[in-house]
Amino acid sequence: MIKLVKITSVFVILASLTACTGHVENQDKSCGYDYFLHPAISISKIIGGCGPATAQPTK
Repeated sequence: MIKLVKITSVFVILASLTACTGHVENQDKSCGYDYFLHPAISISKIIGGCGPATAQPTK
């Protein structure tokens, strides 16, 4: 159990240090917001501050 906790904590630390951030623009490119880890959990996205987002390119 302790080994699992250690592995999970290392994974979380590495995920937060490997630039899991990004920027999303709305369709008009007049408004954008930054996110950490995933765009769906951004506060701006949740409250709909910029309207619908443009499709993001796949990597």
